[in-house]
Amino acid sequence: MIETKRLLLRRWRDSDVEPFAALNADQNAMRFMPGTMTADETRAMVGRIDAHFEAHGFGLWAVEAPGAAPFIGYVGLQRPMFDAHFTPCVEIGWRLAPAYWGKGYATEAAMTALRFGFEDLNLDQIVSFTVAANKPSWSVMERIGMTRDPAEDFDHPRLPEAYPLRRHILYRKRRGDD
Repeated sequence: MIETKRLLLRRWRDSDVEPFAALNADQNAMRFMPGTMTADETRAMVGRIDAHFEAHGFGLWAVEAPGAAPFIGYVGLQRPMFDAHFTPCVEIGWRLAPAYWGKGYATEAAMTALRFGFEDLNLDQIVSFTVAANKPSWSVMERIGMTRDPAEDFDHPRLPEAYPLRRHILYRKRRGDD
């Protein structure tokens, strides 16, 4: 468990599944993803998140806003499960419920996750990626000090060639970059 000024980053609880399923079923929240997710798909994702924690000692934390909500989404670190020019690596990612957008929560939690990755996990670098149209996410990447080299943008290998959101932009932060 990690506390920030306003948030608690923690392992998942059974009570997180229902609000996470609602988040994953929200068209607006999932507009830059291949699609929304069913409750069963969400439960399977939580299982994969738990397995990642067990295998690697880190993962995507459930995010709680004490006094506001017991679950607002996730933020954390994970190893992407596909091959690309920048893998193997550790990625920082987030997904928050729309009611909690625009409050600085993603940036606050992501800064804490980066610090954990560099200081506790002793990582040399952390990456993040999204579709170019996802300005809110790449804005968070820039606020947390990540930088982009357009030459490293890539087509996501898990998405079909004709898929309109296949092209992704890649951001990086190396230990000591400030």
